[in-house]
This record gives sequence, structure tokens and C-alpha cells, in this order.
Amino acid sequence: MTTPAPRPPKQEQLPASDQILEIAPGVLRTQLPISIPGLGHVNMYVLEDERGVAVVDPGLPDKNSYAMVKRRLQQVGVPLKNVHTVIVTHSHPDHFGGAYWLRADTGCDIVTHERFRVFWDPSEPDDVDLDDPLAVDGAQARTPVRRPWDPTPWGGPSMDVPWRRRARMAVARRIPRMLHLPRPTVRLRDAQTFRFARREWVAVHTPGHTADHLCLFDPEHGLMLCGDHVLPTITPHISGLMRAHDPLKLFFDSLDKVAAFGPQVTKALPAHGDVFTDLGGRALEIKEHHVGRLQKLRDAAIAEGRPMTVMDMSTHLFSPRAQGGMADSETFAHLEHLRLAGEMDRLDRDGRYEYVLRD
Repeated sequence: MTTPAPRPPKQEQLPASDQILEIAPGVLRTQLPISIPGLGHVNMYVLEDERGVAVVDPGLPDKNSYAMVKRRLQQVGVPLKNVHTVIVTHSHPDHFGGAYWLRADTGCDIVTHERFRVFWDPSEPDDVDLDDPLAVDGAQARTPVRRPWDPTPWGGPSMDVPWRRRARMAVARRIPRMLHLPRPTVRLRDAQTFRFARREWVAVHTPGHTADHLCLFDPEHGLMLCGDHVLPTITPHISGLMRAHDPLKLFFDSLDKVAAFGPQVTKALPAHGDVFTDLGGRALEIKEHHVGRLQKLRDAAIAEGRPMTVMDMSTHLFSPRAQGGMADSETFAHLEHLRLAGEMDRLDRDGRYEYVLRD
């Protein structure tokens, strides 16, 4: 019996390259190494203008990563003092990490969506999605933001977080300055324009992967900085723990939103993987992938013929190797989407949610 050949890695999993690519006039792509399961790099875009440069998504929040940010700028030939703006597409650490250090060293602006927050920083605004009225209306009644190791709402095991990381997060919630978290100086609203790289960019709020996810569209050159919202060969994680009514619906609506730009977008600049051209087509592929997952859950419910927990359902969507807190969280998002669409009922049995197709 022959052993099957290992699958080639996805673009997003490849290690960071030292190569500097010019994507468009004044727009360079550099890559920073990251050590996150399933990802080998983050794309840090460097955009030049008469003031200096803006950088997008400057890596992880540690000194080694920041040293690589400075090295990439040296490769491009840009003195650190010439960084006037950092754009952070969303509130995950591989995207906002170097923003604090860059502002400390240069006084640059930090630009985010208006809902940007880091969940362990209690001084940041509440993480609700402004496009979701039910989430906004219920914000005041919600419990405090949960930590990854807190009990899950569906009654399954929480994420396995090493105790050292737990300790750092616990301290950071009391003294946020200890983790050098970025403080946005410019918070953009959806459709608001912002000028850098010698052109106007339009803010495109794309909640789903996070509630604060921000894309930026350059109508002059047809560029879309799309962060993790649309990636070339993998799909972003959609968490059922987002403080919103229906995270998967938000994601679907956001995919439709960027797809509607159609041929106006000639190049999509993702945070991981290679630049690609058919943003609308890729957004549709990702949406169809999740629609397929919804069908798998319907099929599993029919085949089993009994109420099933989130953990039971997760085995129908993810491989045994992928099972765990993140898989359960995404399964929960899909099950809640079906429940809110009137297709499933949710039972609460001894603190565990169970789902069954509605008659």
C-alpha cells in the first residue's frame, strides 16, 4: 500500500519571502514571518507618497517581529522616521502587532475601522457590529467580553490556552499598557475616504471574520486592500463567539459587498497569500464553501435523526486533526445561522446546546 503524497501547502501557509514586489505604482508588498497554525507569513504592504510611507498590517506584537518590520523598511529604502501612517485591517495580533512600536518610534497615525478593539483591553469600546441592530440593542445587557478559556455558550470545552498566555492576558486586562496595544488615532466609518499613497481610499466595513474588519478600496487604480476578508486559497475563520446576532450572515453580506465592486477591482491585496485579480469570483467561491457546510449540517441532522451537540456536528465539518475550540466555534456560527433562518431548533440540555431540524 502506497502512502499518499502530502498535499502541497496553501499560499497562505508558505514561509515569508524576502522578495519585495511592486503591485502598483507606489505600492510594494513585503512579507513578515509569523508562527500561527495554518499561516506562514503576513503581507505588510508599503505605500509611498510625498510624506513618506504608510504600512498595512505590520505583523505580530513582539520585538522579533518588529525587528523584521524595520528590516523590510530598510530593504525598501525607507527610513523608519518616514512612516507616517499604519493601517490595521482588523483586531488580530498578526495584523496590529507592530502598530504600537511604529507609533512610539515615529508618531505615526494608526488607522482602523471605528469598531476596532482588542478583546482583552477593557478600555476599548464594546465589540458590537453597528450594522446589526439586534446586537446594538442588546449590547448593554451583555455579559463582559469572554476570554478564550472561559466556558463556551454551547457547553463544549473551551480553547486550550497555555497558562503563560493566560497570565499575560489576565495582567493585560488590568494594565493594558503592559502588552503595548495600539491606540487608533483615526477610526474610519464605512464609506469614509482617507488619503494616503497619493490617492483617496474608501473604507469598506466587512464584518464576519471580526466585527471590526476593514477593507480599503482605491478607485483610481482598482486596488482593494482586503485583509483576511477574502484570501486566495483558504477561508477565514468565522467565530460563533463574535458578539453579534448572526456572524455568518454578516460575513455573507460582507462577501456580497466586496463582490459588488465587480470589475472596478483589478487587484485584490490579501493579508496572506498572493495578490489576485478576480475578487468577486473568489468572494463567491468562499460563500459557496460555507453554503456547502450548511448543507452538510442539514444532511448530518437527517442522517443521525436525533438532537446533536455542537461537538457532534463539528465532526461532520472538520477533520479529526482540526477538532477543538476553533472548529466548534465555527460550527456553532453555522448552526446558529440555520436556527435563525428557521431551519433548526436549539435545545438546552444540562448546559449543552443540541440542534435538530425543525419539522
